Amino acid sequence: MDLKKIEEGFRLVLQGLGENPEREGLVKTPERVAKMYSELLRNINSEEKEEDILATQFVEKYDEMILLKDIPITSICEHHFLQFSGVAHLAYVPGNRIVGLSKLARAVEFYACRPQVQERLTTQIAELIQRSLEPQGVGVVLECIHTCMTIRGVKKTGSVMFTSKLIGSFKSNATTRAEFMSLIGKR
Repeated sequence: MDLKKIEEGFRLVLQGLGENPEREGLVKTPERVAKMYSELLRNINSEEKEEDILATQFVEKYDEMILLKDIPITSICEHHFLQFSGVAHLAYVPGNRIVGLSKLARAVEFYACRPQVQERLTTQIAELIQRSLEPQGVGVVLECIHTCMTIRGVKKTGSVMFTSKLIGSFKSNATTRAEFMSLIGKR
């Protein structure tokens, strides 16, 4: 990530807004904005590889749903570069391998820390779990509030966007799907 280019770009934004980037309150703002983006979007050029996120696995004979819910999530909408945030719910029915719960949260973080759309983010998380663990099924639901909708445009505060990706038994088996939705508090 080129922080100097981000700083230069934000100076231009300030000028485009009719502000003086040399004004006392704004002198360090381009630097702060660059640092903010480097924190929020830290996985754009991450050296961590997708396949390593869920690499620590354990052989375990368990054939019921494993669910980690209410994982806090924050990302940046790639259309307006404003934040969206909320929670992720991840579940899978193992084949013969399980993974530590913290690794599931790490998968959410890996994909969230880059410019995103919620639909793609949901799919990326689910497909990573499916590829890595080869479970009987995967269910992912994200529920997020998008500031690009609440503070601009239509300004509909309180609106929550839900996205889901269901694979295997979560898609083909109504009972599994219903159990998942019930456990996360959705019908």
